[in-house]
Amino acid sequence: MKSIFEQAPLDEVVRRIDSLSAGSQHLWGKMGVAQMLAHCSTTLEVAAGRRTARRLLIGRLIGPFFKKRFYDDSEFTRNSPTHPTFVVADERDFAAEKQRLLRLAREFSEGGEVKCTTLPHSFFGDLTPREWGIGMYKHLDHHLRQFGA
Repeated sequence: MKSIFEQAPLDEVVRRIDSLSAGSQHLWGKMGVAQMLAHCSTTLEVAAGRRTARRLLIGRLIGPFFKKRFYDDSEFTRNSPTHPTFVVADERDFAAEKQRLLRLAREFSEGGEVKCTTLPHSFFGDLTPREWGIGMYKHLDHHLRQFGA
C-alpha cells in the first residue's frame, strides 16, 4: 500500500496535481477542480494537526467497522458523504489552491510520521501515523482520479 510518507508516491501525487488545469472537469461528484484542491488541502491540514475536525456521532457509532477501508488497498467509493469541515462550497482560485496543495503535500510527507496528528480521525477514530499516511495517499488518489489525473 502506498503512503504519502514515501518518496515515489509523493512524486506521483505531485506529478498528477501538476497535470491539472483550471479547465479540468470532474468525472463524478459536485466540486470544481479548485474546490477539490482546497478540500484536499484541508484534509492534509487535519492530518498534520494544523486544523481539527470534530468527531461525528455517526463516526463514533459505525466508523470503527469501516476503519480498515481508510488504509487497506481498496479505492475510496465515489460520492461518499463529506464531513462538514471538509465541504468547500465557495469558488476558489485555481492557481492559489494548486500551489497550496502542492506545498502541503510536500510538507506533510517530509515531516514524516512524527509530525502526524495524534488526534482521532473525525469518522474512523484513532489512527496510527502509518494509517494516516496511507489514508492521505488514498484520499489524494481518489480526488485526482475524480478529475482524470
